[in-house]
Amino acid sequence: MKVKKRTVWFLTLFSLVAVIGVYYAVDGNRTGNMLAIFTSDTLDETDILGVTTDVTKTVNSESDLFQEMRLELSNKRSQLREQLTLKTASSEYTAEQKSAAFDEMEQLINRESSEATLEMLVKSFGYDDALVRIEDEKVAVTVMSDENSTKLADEIIHLIKTEVDENVKVTVDIKPFY
Repeated sequence: MKVKKRTVWFLTLFSLVAVIGVYYAVDGNRTGNMLAIFTSDTLDETDILGVTTDVTKTVNSESDLFQEMRLELSNKRSQLREQLTLKTASSEYTAEQKSAAFDEMEQLINRESSEATLEMLVKSFGYDDALVRIEDEKVAVTVMSDENSTKLADEIIHLIKTEVDENVKVTVDIKPFY
């Protein structure tokens, strides 16, 4: 009997989601104080090789904003992924509906992978931080830079269009450092 490739992918993805779900259900509810090891006493007693104490780096609030935006987007997508997983596992839906949900999960995974790749490419241009969001045929890019010019935006747009698709609409938002 020949097993369809889509069925194998579906079962693999479903089992992976099930294992991750069980892991978080069992280990996700830890109530211990995991930050207790980072008290000032333990940090004073610890020698970190290769790190000097006179080097400091300022943390930018914009980078924190990017992290918050990433976290919010990740939470929304996790909820969507969970709904789709439940839909594919439920007996209430037809095979076509389950297949559509599986296809949507696959698109979500591809979108997340593309966003991560594009963020790395944009950062390789010398930006401290970048945030890329893909929705349908639109790509929104937000970068941190002291220089706010159309030349920078054009470079980013060209990079995105060469990596994704020439017909995609790209918007670039350049945030200055504060």
